[in-house]
Amino acid sequence: MPAATEIGHIESFRPKRFAQRYGVDPFLTLVVVVTVLYGLVVLYSASGQNMPMVLRQAAYALAGLASMFVVSQARRDVVIHVTPFVFALSAVFLVAVLLMGVDVKGAQRWLDLPGFPRFQPSELMKLALPAMVAWWLTRRKLPPTLSQLIIAAALIVIPVALIAKQPDLGTSIIIAGSGFFAIFLAGISWRLLAMLGGLAVAAFPLLWMVMLDYQRTRVMTLIDPQSDPLGAGWNSIQAMTALGSGGLFGKGYASGTQAQLKFLPESHTDFIVAVIGEEMGFLGISALLILYTLILGRCLALTMRARGNFGRLLSGSITLTFFVYVFVNFGMVSGILPVVGVPLPLISYGGTSIVSLLIGFGLIMSMQRTNRVLSGES
Repeated sequence: MPAATEIGHIESFRPKRFAQRYGVDPFLTLVVVVTVLYGLVVLYSASGQNMPMVLRQAAYALAGLASMFVVSQARRDVVIHVTPFVFALSAVFLVAVLLMGVDVKGAQRWLDLPGFPRFQPSELMKLALPAMVAWWLTRRKLPPTLSQLIIAAALIVIPVALIAKQPDLGTSIIIAGSGFFAIFLAGISWRLLAMLGGLAVAAFPLLWMVMLDYQRTRVMTLIDPQSDPLGAGWNSIQAMTALGSGGLFGKGYASGTQAQLKFLPESHTDFIVAVIGEEMGFLGISALLILYTLILGRCLALTMRARGNFGRLLSGSITLTFFVYVFVNFGMVSGILPVVGVPLPLISYGGTSIVSLLIGFGLIMSMQRTNRVLSGES
C-alpha cells in the first residue's frame, strides 16, 4: 500500500497531469519566469542601478504572472464569448488615447484614468485583435471566403490606423502582423497570399506619403546611418557599437561604457539588448536567444495540440507575434531594420507590455487545458 500511494503521488506531479488539472503548463511557465528574472537582472544595470524602476518592473511581472495563471483557467467557450467585448473596449480605449491620452516624449500613447495605473491600450489590442479575427473567421467553416477576409481586413485596419495616429509605427506593425497571422493560419490559398503580398509591395509608395518626417528619416538612416551620425543615425550607431564591443564574454556586469555613460539611448527599453551584448557578450545574447527559442518551441507545441479552430488560430497568432517582437527588436538594434520603437519582450522596462505578454501565454495555456477537458482526457 505505501508503495502504491507513493506511485500515486509521483503520478499526480507529472507535468502533463499537472497541466490537465491546473491549466498551467509547467515547462512554459518555468522558462518564462527564468526569462523575466534574466530581464530584471539586466534592467538593474541598463537603468543605471535604478532599484525603484526594477522593483516596479518586478511588481508588474508578478501581476502579469498572476494574470497568466487566472487566464489559464478560463474555458475556451468563455474566451470566445468575451472576445468581441474585449475588442470593442480596446478600440474605445484607443479612441480615448487620441482624445485625452498622456503625451510622453511627443507621443500620445498612454491613458491615465482615475483609480488605475497609467497603461498603454495598444498592448491590450495586441491580444484583442488576433482573438477578434480568429472569432470572426471561425464563425463559418474554414478556409475563409473572400467576404470574410474583407471584414477581417477591416478589423485589422481600424485599430492599426488608430495606433499609427498616436504615432506608434512599431506597435501598429506588430498588431497588423498579429491579425494577419490569424488570417494566414486560417488557411488562405497561396495564390491569394501572393496577391496580398503584391498589394502590400505596391502600397509602399502610399505608405511613404503618409509617414511622418521622423519615420521617413529612420528608414533613410537604415540605409546610411553615417549620413547623420550626431542626429538621426546616433541611436543605430551607438547600439551597434555597444552590441559589437562586448566580444565573447562582455565587459562585465554594469561595466559597459555605452550604457553606463549614457551614450546608448533608451538603454532600459528599446535598446536593452545592446546592453546585454556589451556587458555579457555573445554568451549573454546566446543565453537569451535560447530562452526565447524554448518559449517559442513550447508555444508552437501547445498550438499544434490545440483542438478547435479558434484555439489554433489564437494560439498560433500569439506565438508568431511574439517571434516578430523578438525579431524586430534584434533587427532594429543590429541595424538590419529601421528603429521603430519595439521593446524586447519580457526584458525591456514596461509594465503594460510585460502584463499583456504574460496574459498571452495564459491564453495559449487556456486553449490547451480547455481542449483536454472538452475532449474527455483525464
